[in-house]
Amino acid sequence: MEQLTLNAHSRKTRGKEAARKLRRQNQMPAVFYGPHSDPVELAVDVHELEKVLRQTSSENIFLDLRMESDGNWDTRTVILKDLQLHPVKHVYYHADFYEIPMDKEVSFQIPIHCVNTPVGVSKGGILEQIVRELTVTCLPSKLVDRLDLDVSGLDVGDSLHIRDIQMPEGIRTAMNGDQTVALVAVPVVKAEKAEGEEEEAKEGEEASPEPAAE
Repeated sequence: MEQLTLNAHSRKTRGKEAARKLRRQNQMPAVFYGPHSDPVELAVDVHELEKVLRQTSSENIFLDLRMESDGNWDTRTVILKDLQLHPVKHVYYHADFYEIPMDKEVSFQIPIHCVNTPVGVSKGGILEQIVRELTVTCLPSKLVDRLDLDVSGLDVGDSLHIRDIQMPEGIRTAMNGDQTVALVAVPVVKAEKAEGEEEEAKEGEEASPEPAAE
């Protein structure tokens, strides 16, 4: 789990005009909150946030958020809960920082990546990934960036399920173990051909004359 540092400053002004003024100064409105903390309205330097984001490729971004208020600094461990983009300008618009207790298990979403080429693909099969994220519970310090699922052994018609995923130490999931994560499907052309041949055989049987009665 990567953990980075970001500075923020408390702000007392609210509303659309105050937010527009912040953005003209290359800052962005944000909010800090948590299960045992009062919400704090913040201003974050956009360039500093972009610099921090370039340092990680994880979907779960943890930060040591350093918040300044009246010259005093307070650091909290947070996860970037939400980051909004302007629908037209495609610039960062607003951020939510959620305080994470490091000594308690929390639920997260972890991406699942299928790695290696299934043996069934070389036979014309098609790899289909059904589940792309896994809901897990763990201590924040145990969280991993992603789960790699080796699909090299899958033949045509084979599948892997959630129960087949090797979970890292300290991480568990309550999702249904029978749920299919990935499979190698029969090629559509072959499936259609087989179906067509079956229909032709059936039509041939129906068209065959009945033997004459003796």
